[in-house]
Amino acid sequence: MASFEVKGGNKLKGEIIPQGAKNEALQILCAVLLTSEPVTISNIPDIRDVNKLIELLIDLGVKTERLAQDTYRFQADNVNLDYLNSEKFVEQGRAIRGSVMIVGPMLSRFGISKMPKPGGDKIGRRRLDTHFEGFEKLGAKFEYDAADNFFSVTADQLKGAYMLLDEASVTGTANILMAAVLAQGTTTIYNAACEPYIQQLCRMLNRMGAKISGIGSNLLVIDGVERLGGTEHRMLPDMIEIGSFIGLAAMTGSEITIKDCQIPELGLIPDTFRRLGIKMEFRGDDIYIPAQDHYEIDTYIDGSILNISDHTWPGLTPDLLSVALVVATQAKGTALIHQKMFESRLFFVDKLIDMGAQIILCDPHRATVIGHNNHIPLRGIRMTSPDIRAGVALLIAALSAEGTSIIDNVEQIDRGYQDIDGRLNAIGAQIRRI
Repeated sequence: MASFEVKGGNKLKGEIIPQGAKNEALQILCAVLLTSEPVTISNIPDIRDVNKLIELLIDLGVKTERLAQDTYRFQADNVNLDYLNSEKFVEQGRAIRGSVMIVGPMLSRFGISKMPKPGGDKIGRRRLDTHFEGFEKLGAKFEYDAADNFFSVTADQLKGAYMLLDEASVTGTANILMAAVLAQGTTTIYNAACEPYIQQLCRMLNRMGAKISGIGSNLLVIDGVERLGGTEHRMLPDMIEIGSFIGLAAMTGSEITIKDCQIPELGLIPDTFRRLGIKMEFRGDDIYIPAQDHYEIDTYIDGSILNISDHTWPGLTPDLLSVALVVATQAKGTALIHQKMFESRLFFVDKLIDMGAQIILCDPHRATVIGHNNHIPLRGIRMTSPDIRAGVALLIAALSAEGTSIIDNVEQIDRGYQDIDGRLNAIGAQIRRI
């Protein structure tokens, strides 16, 4: 198990390029199973979760060629369905949560798919009902072995249907969408997730020959086609990483330029950090954050305390609430952080309290942060990264703190952030992997 030794208190300066989007990659990579023709994907992040999914595809029989550091060509013309019954598949499927998104394309193209209950961050209950209820409405037969935590779905021929999703699940929408593109007839998905990553998946599938309309809305209409062809696709920059770098600049009082951000796809992320008092400029497609010694949290018109909460797109992504919480600890003012979707995601705040932050954990979903206005710096401690997003929030806190911090279990951070220590060290951080 690796750890980071972080010497805090250094101001950073320079340019940093965000990696390709992790959450988009997990969907796009699974979509290569929908065709026997070559699919070329670029801007793929070199992170643990994505690399594990690529390994799974290779073991399934997908031909894979690495064309450049961030570019692969995939061809699923000889998929080995027997691999779904192997012990290694069970091990791989349980290692990452994104593996569940092979189910839709496998069911759509081959009429069968199996999946062990997937792993991922321990941030609360993350049910899969939406996925399998959608498959059943398309005509699939669903079975669950509770003893082995194993799911299986089969269908002779999927048929289009109308469905109103019980939650706007991003992975659920992606999975059902990939199942529906080869189904007979028309499928209508209402209350669909409409994140930029889903829009990217829809556009890629349409280039492959699918017929999807309503892209960017929560009402998708899919007219099934008989087959899909190959395509080329470039992924968006990771909006979570961009938000993390904005927060890092504020906490360390650093002057940082984040390059090639695809700013129109960031939604409320820039405005949320502006409400926390962070200044920024859009320079073309780059975000420039000047060095700030102080930043002040906004209030509502009547002077009441700012409430920062997550919501389905185009609301704020829940993946950035951990970073927003850390940023608030050194701001002037008070903020309520309300994590609606996951009941265990705020449980890392005890580490911040040990570092000297003033935080009241109201309940599993809400925390009140009273900012220090940079008068009392955080202090370095030893801590453990509980999940990807809390891990990078703790790294930001450590980089701003006085003294040295040790962050254990940084494999969690590596799951979502590519060479984060190397890239931050290049602009002045002092992080040593031990």
